[in-house]
Parts: sequence; structure tokens; C-alpha cells
Amino acid sequence: MKVAVAGCCHGALDKMYETLELLQRRHNVRPDLLLCCGDFQAVRNEADLRCMAVPAKYRHMQTFYRYYSGEKKAPVLTVFIGGNHEASNHLQELPYGGWVAPNIYYLGYAGVVRFRGVRIGGISGIFKSHDYRKGHFECPPYNQQTIRSAYHVRNIEVFKLKQLKRPIDIFMSHDWPRSIYHYGNKKQLLKMKSFFRQEVESNTLGSPAASELLQHLKPTYWFSAHLHVKFAAFMQHETNSKEELPKATKFLALDKCLPHRDFLQIIDVEHDPNAGDSLEYDAEWIAVLKATNSLVNVTQSTWNMPEKNGLHAKWDYSVSEEAIKEVLEELNHDLKIPCNFTLTAACYDPSKPQKNMEPVHTINPQTTEFCAQFGLTDINDRIQQAKEESSGRGECEEEEEEEMDSTGSAEEPSEYNTDNSGLSSFNPDEIMLDEEGGDEDLSTCSVDPSPDHPPEFSTSFSDIRIMPDSMAVSSDDAMDSNNEELEKSGGSKQVEEKSSTERSLKRIGGDENGNSGVKKIKRRNQAIYAAEDEDK
Repeated sequence: MKVAVAGCCHGALDKMYETLELLQRRHNVRPDLLLCCGDFQAVRNEADLRCMAVPAKYRHMQTFYRYYSGEKKAPVLTVFIGGNHEASNHLQELPYGGWVAPNIYYLGYAGVVRFRGVRIGGISGIFKSHDYRKGHFECPPYNQQTIRSAYHVRNIEVFKLKQLKRPIDIFMSHDWPRSIYHYGNKKQLLKMKSFFRQEVESNTLGSPAASELLQHLKPTYWFSAHLHVKFAAFMQHETNSKEELPKATKFLALDKCLPHRDFLQIIDVEHDPNAGDSLEYDAEWIAVLKATNSLVNVTQSTWNMPEKNGLHAKWDYSVSEEAIKEVLEELNHDLKIPCNFTLTAACYDPSKPQKNMEPVHTINPQTTEFCAQFGLTDINDRIQQAKEESSGRGECEEEEEEEMDSTGSAEEPSEYNTDNSGLSSFNPDEIMLDEEGGDEDLSTCSVDPSPDHPPEFSTSFSDIRIMPDSMAVSSDDAMDSNNEELEKSGGSKQVEEKSSTERSLKRIGGDENGNSGVKKIKRRNQAIYAAEDEDK
């Protein structure tokens, strides 16, 4: 089957779907599935905009609300993960995944689903070591810290994914797995993004948690976004035994969704021709969720996952074939994910803007139903309970809770000691939060929804690239031919092209003469927003 893969969507759903329709008209290619690797921005209303970690002047409504309200419907099944610029309050309603609109499915903090027999997994957010060992404690209304920590990857999600034994066909992460750049054309990458050099040379660019998952899961394909540059790599995995067959992962990072950008990739994926056209639960993943349910943590206390170090009675939470069989029997062997999308918030009305709408903590019926069906903890319900208990007893125990570890291993060191997971050096493609409203009062910040009819872009077919022969990339291809792809999607065209919208934005970083310590960049990518991320 044909799978379309997109990078950072930034709420431009109309643009993305129009490009797919153009592909069908011109080349008679119709994807069966669309995957989006984060920064999807499922913004329903003005309150959601307040929960997105970007400066106020970049909070635009975009077009998702039309799909949420039912005015439009996604023309192709769309599955996405979260990034670091999301309506976190909306996605938080669905920690185990669920429908954010008809035909648009969110994988949750981490998740695995099946479509036509193809096994698709993903992990949302980006890595930051100072939040990695905490529980999911955040809830709206967010403050300056939690609006960012809400999208930081947690060790429990990585631990769950590492319990999987069955092969994964496709995996998605927002930030890149650390070290993946050593398996592609690093020279060409640094030619296009010279400000990555320090992190690449010190091997600190990307997520160590994602790298750990890549080594463990060894999926056939791994797709990422976040850095807004197209990059291909081919990683041959080491075998653990002579009996184990060699495995390799074809990695592809996608550019962001903007006109005249090569932001869509089409690949051919082997599938089960006898499988149905519905999105399905993955039985092993459901069994893992049930097995690890006792590990759910909704506090700020830092803790490590169980491991074989003498401190834990149990450390292996992988599931048996019998446990998987029990899940299948519970579902009567019907794994189809119910189409139970429900509106949980008012939808944006361009004729009646509500700039002072406040976010609230919502428990989504989809999550309630999912947890009841499989006997899982509703994380948002637990958070509300914890808040009520905390307000009842006061905050006198806060310091004690910070020092305690819920697994009895508070003195264990963190799995990762560094925090250089993303863009620690200056990136002219990024919009910094520190000087552009990132410290504003979130309860009173102004919201600037885009007009009901935003400027239309003339769709360029350079937005699409069809991968030949199931994205068959050799190590030589990764070093040479894929660089031609990179040059086509960037280079001088990326520097010189300017839309009328981009010209109106002033460049950030360095003084007015462009003295920032890096090569002066002529254009601005106004949709990227990635913070100092973000958190220092």
C-alpha cells in the first residue's frame, strides 16, 4: 500500500490534503494512509491556542478546527504523533490515543496500531533529561513550566515500548534519534544546517531515548521531523546471536509543511491484502499497557523504571503469547478501533471570536471507555484526584514527595545525564520563546486567530516526492543520491525564496546587521516556533 509521510504540519491541514489531491490528479497516486511526525497542532479554539508553547503573535488558528467541527473531513486516514508545538490540553485528553477528528487519529504519549496488517508505532514529544523521569503530572491551565514540560518524553513511555517483542514496520518520533546522522550524508546535512555542527560532532544532537528505542525495536522504517530539514539514512543493526536475521532501518526526516517545500514523502509498504481498511488496536501493545499499568505515575517525583539491578523484584514487563491471546479473546478477535470521536470543547467560530476563552482540564469519553475496557488507569482522572487530595492536605508534604522515589530507588542516577537533545546552538530557522512573549502571563495573553479565509497558496508539485521501490536506500545512497534529494528540497532555493508572509517577519538572532556568529540567512521560516526549547 502507499503511505504518505509528512513532517511538521503546523496546523496546515488544508495545504497537506490539497497536495495529496494534486498528487492523485497529476499522477494517479492515491495514498492509503497519511502519517504526520508531530507539531500537528490540533487547535480547536482560542483556549487551545493558549496551551501551545509559542509566542502569542504566532498563535494562529489555522485550519484544524474545520475538521474538528465536521465542516470538512480528512480525505485519507491520518495518524499522527505529538511534537513540541501542540495544543497540549487537547492531546492530553487522549494519553492512550484516540480520534481528534473523524478520520484523524492521535497515537497518544506512545502507541502502536495496525492498518492493513502494517504495524505502526510512535512516541510523542521531545526529550529533555530534567523531566524524563517524572510522571505525567501536568494539566491545564498550564504555567510557564508545565506548558513546556507537558510535551516532554517520559521514561515510562520508552519503557513500555521496550517491552515489545514482535517486529515493528513503521515507527515515528518527533525529534531525531541521537547518532542517526552518522548513517547518512552528514556532510550535506551540515552544508544545509551548519549550526548543527557542534551537536553533531559532539554526538549530542537528537534524543538518546529515541536512539535507545531504535536499537531495541529495529523497525523497517523510522520517520522524524522537528529539525525542518530532509535527511535520509540507512542503519544496519547488529545481531545478538548467530540465529538472528540481520535487520536494517530506513530513516527519513521530513521538512515542514510550507509551500514549495518537499514536505511529503510517498513510500510503498508491504501489507496484508486480506486485512480490512479499518485502523486496529495492536494486541501486544494492549497487553503491555495492562502489564505496566501499576507503573503509572502522575507526580513530579523522579523515578527510574524497573531494571535488573537488585533494587526491583520485577523488571521484565514483556508479555507472553498467552497474555496476547487473552486480549484477543476480550475483544472477540475484533481489533477494530471504534469510531467514537466526541466533541469535548467548543469549536472556533470566526464570526464570534472569544479571545479570553480559558483552557480547562477535560476527561475525554474516549479515554474513559478505553480504560474501562482494558482495566487501565485513566491518567487524567488520577491527576484530578491528586489535585483534590493535594488541595485538601496542603502543600506541606511537597518537599518530602520530591525526595521520595515511588519505586524505592530515588538515589539511582538518571538514564541520561545530558540535556542536549535538540537545538542547543543558534538555529536561524527557529523562533525563540525567551524574548518573544514566552514569559508572558498565560492567563491574559492575547490570541490572534487567523482570518476565516487565510491566504491561499498555489500548490507546487515540489511539495511531493515519491520514493522509488519502497524507499530502498543503500548506505551509498544515503551518502550520495539522497543528498541530491536534500539539495532539491533546500539549498539556494531555500535561502532565496520568500513569500509575502515571510517578508513581513523580522529576523531573530543577532543584531540588526546580522552579526549572530553564523552565516546570515535571508529567509525566515515563520512556522517553526521551536523554542530555546525551550527549557534551560
